[in-house]
Amino acid sequence: MTSKPDNDNQAYQNKVLTRYDLGVNVPKRGGKITPLLSSAFLKLTGWKSVGEIPNIPQAICLAVPHTSNFDGVYALPAIFALDFGVKIMGKKSLFKNPIMAKLMHWSGVIPIDRKKKGSVLQASIDEFKKGKPLFVGLAPEGTRGYTKEWKSGFYYLAVGADVPILPVAMDYKTKEIRFMNLVYPTGDYEADLAKILAMYEGVVPKDPTNLSQPLQDLKKSLNK
Repeated sequence: MTSKPDNDNQAYQNKVLTRYDLGVNVPKRGGKITPLLSSAFLKLTGWKSVGEIPNIPQAICLAVPHTSNFDGVYALPAIFALDFGVKIMGKKSLFKNPIMAKLMHWSGVIPIDRKKKGSVLQASIDEFKKGKPLFVGLAPEGTRGYTKEWKSGFYYLAVGADVPILPVAMDYKTKEIRFMNLVYPTGDYEADLAKILAMYEGVVPKDPTNLSQPLQDLKKSLNK
């Protein structure tokens, strides 16, 4: 792994992001019209992307909190506006139809063979091990409804692939898609999870009743 930047001492910058802020190592979608249309939509609705996407070739992006179908209405245009080539994992069977396959590729979905080496986790790790620029977006809550705990797959994928984790918040109070400081997994899941959760202090979801228990616990601890 590359040397670790001192993120703990790095003040968070509330900088508005545009596609011109993405470094040369960050994967791009390569769109022309889509970024313009998506930027116009975000401006019309009052949403913006802030923070920093580090100039590195590989990372796991955490999309949190996910409490409503409306999340995608703003999150996807934010990705398109930045021309950010973040990928999500999809079943290989979705690519059987040529037309569907083209749509999946355009949307940033990469096929994963669930039978390969016995697990989706290993297949995902293998994608990173190919060495190509790759940012993978995951929702650790696993559902837009309430969940008692986060799925830990994102963490063990980062450990297995030897890549950092980039927490991203969707804040309906400020209308921001917020890219926060990198977390390099140490192998201590509980300690690293606590560090990640702390970054979501004050973030307001679309539907608070669907907020996952770890984020509810964070809110309660801050109100004591």
